[in-house]
Amino acid sequence: MKLPAVHAHFVTGSQHLYGPEALAQVAEDARRVVDGLNRAGALSVPLVWQPTATTSDEVAARLAAADADDACVGVVAWMHTFSPAKMWINALDRLDAPLCHLHTQLERDIPWATIDMDFMNLHQSAHGGREFGHACARAGVRRVVIAGHWEAQRVQHRLDIWLRAARARHDSQRMKVARLGDNMRHVAVTEGDKVEAQRVFGYQVNGYGLGELGAHTADVADVEVERLCEEYEQAYHLETELYPSGNRRDSLRKAAKIELALRSFLDHGGFTAFTDTFESLHGLEQLPGLAVQRLMQDGYGFGAEGDWKTAALVRSAKVMAEGLPGGTSFMEDYVYHFDPASPGCLGAHMLEVCPSIAAERERCEVHPLGIGGKADPVRLVFDGEPGQAVNASIVDLGDRFRLLINSVNAKAIPKAMPKLPVARVFWEPEPSLEEAAERWILAGGSHHTAYSRALTAEHFRTFGAIHGVETVEIA
Repeated sequence: MKLPAVHAHFVTGSQHLYGPEALAQVAEDARRVVDGLNRAGALSVPLVWQPTATTSDEVAARLAAADADDACVGVVAWMHTFSPAKMWINALDRLDAPLCHLHTQLERDIPWATIDMDFMNLHQSAHGGREFGHACARAGVRRVVIAGHWEAQRVQHRLDIWLRAARARHDSQRMKVARLGDNMRHVAVTEGDKVEAQRVFGYQVNGYGLGELGAHTADVADVEVERLCEEYEQAYHLETELYPSGNRRDSLRKAAKIELALRSFLDHGGFTAFTDTFESLHGLEQLPGLAVQRLMQDGYGFGAEGDWKTAALVRSAKVMAEGLPGGTSFMEDYVYHFDPASPGCLGAHMLEVCPSIAAERERCEVHPLGIGGKADPVRLVFDGEPGQAVNASIVDLGDRFRLLINSVNAKAIPKAMPKLPVARVFWEPEPSLEEAAERWILAGGSHHTAYSRALTAEHFRTFGAIHGVETVEIA
């Protein structure tokens, strides 16, 4: 996945009460903090130092510059000294970019033997940060507060989480979601208010007929199909019948043609997320399985049965997880295992689970689907990697969106499942299977989620805070 180069503005607050020498020291100290954070290697998005804001006009100029900078994902604010709150209120009220209040100070320790009033005046983040916090609270500004010394690993880790969430918001403001067909008939949770979603999250959702995908299918050359089939041979364990001499090679060619056409359609439209549904397959010989799995691995968001909210969330999760170990996928809760000795939930889908979460080299196979009335589709089959993970879901409750988050512990699948040829993951939710299920259902959560081994609950909490979305965490 190729993301555009972005950065965050680092704005330091102070005032003229301390004199020009003190302000010069504030600027130098702020540069030291920015340079140190950038060199530490913990941040996925670089910080860009901005001149100190010491008046209402300067505050307004700094925050307006952040909003005007198309590559700026947000503002990190630090109150090195006391910065009177009144000069921040108007500009904060107009700020659109996400805001992180880094409540830190230059030096970690108090210099007990030498501390004097000059030091106290210059290094009063403890004082200035509370004044700034009051201004934010009074103006109703959405923000994340991170307290601690800027050189501490915990602080840098939390700042990176905020930067990742801010980058996902930056991406969401430009996201286009293509709906191929409509939602699955009679299903409630995949529906929602697309206009409100664009207002809250920024992304556009529009519908397209499969005939428009068909136009791209007609343009796919046979040589491209054969080249992609050869790529499949190198990347996966193909079942024997899918090799050139096999009696199901044509199924693989058709799957390759669907992938090439789908990529062309998404690229031409500038889409980074999409949906389809097995109830709307006119013109396709098989439901896109392999194609969707591979597109997700390349960073596209996806939602099955027309679930555009989950498609967008998967894309945002992919952006947040860029460069982190572990994978992220569209997921669905399927079957419970209520054995007290090893309780858990089997997560899977008909076809569309991203191979970025695979614990092993994927098997490429053809099997009947049982629904949709089309030819047997090609898919990648694998078990998910064990370890800590998180499920997240966004639902539309009519008057607001709600983000649900549940940390889970993915486990090795205890026994073989030879008659279930799909990609699958087995996990135990926190705090327990029964309590997590009860609380998820009471909160109106979807059966579709963004599942991630790369992210944590804090990534999604921060994502929700940046967007001002009600968040329910089950832990």
